[in-house]
Amino acid sequence: MVDSELMSNIVAGMKAGTVIPYLGPGVLSNVKNIGGNRTLPADSDSLILAMNNGQPMAPRLMYEFPRAAMNLELKKGRSFVERFLTDTYGAEQWQRARFHKWLADIKPHYVIDINRDTQLQDSYRSTSHTLIVGTARITSDFRFKLFHYDGQTYHSIEQCHVDVNLPIIFKPMGTPVPEPTYIASDADYVDYITELMGGFALPGFVKEYRKGKRYLLLGMSLTRDTERMVLSDIIYAADNPSGWAFIPSPTEKEQRFCAARKIDIVDASWEALLPSNSSAVETA
Repeated sequence: MVDSELMSNIVAGMKAGTVIPYLGPGVLSNVKNIGGNRTLPADSDSLILAMNNGQPMAPRLMYEFPRAAMNLELKKGRSFVERFLTDTYGAEQWQRARFHKWLADIKPHYVIDINRDTQLQDSYRSTSHTLIVGTARITSDFRFKLFHYDGQTYHSIEQCHVDVNLPIIFKPMGTPVPEPTYIASDADYVDYITELMGGFALPGFVKEYRKGKRYLLLGMSLTRDTERMVLSDIIYAADNPSGWAFIPSPTEKEQRFCAARKIDIVDASWEALLPSNSSAVETA
């Protein structure tokens, strides 16, 4: 059982802006399409299968979604991968994840979401906010796009016009809204991580805000180098300890990584944060 005082302190930290949620595909588990029984593809394996018409690919490609996406990009073009992600997350209608309903009631000032769906953005639909979307392989000095949401629509903005008092949603791997933009293939990740390490994939106001903060890793698997590299650079300048990772039955690799990053592992699912009487999902 997870310590109730720890849970209360984490939630209080999210409300105060000192604890930053970092969301992985696990928070979307069991989300079905509306009117059907198809599970939202979010983790690596389900994304690969969905992208390849339900068929597994070669073992070396099944290892990680970016590898599989790179393979199909080379065969069918980058537009194929982008269209798949836009159709999956932007066109099809999905049940509302209970996690995002719960998070909407808290509305942390800054949330990082490596998923490519729009549920987090929907949680802030009634609130003006700043959206940061990761980009790759474009002719630009930066690897991000900035948007201001005014309560109804998104508008592209420059860093100098950002209201730092508004909530911040960071979608490093992309989103279909307001315009389809994704980090998906190996080539995307190589470019994005290189610029992230160089300081060009995060706006200045986030670099300032993140100093001394703690992070709450939910629905994350830390066994793949790609996601670990992205995470390490995004949480740079964190407090010591850096935060918590809710990982049931963590592997030795995950334990070593978290120890090196001063992240305390909580041997439990992200669902431990939610009220015990809540269901995993609800209809929209």
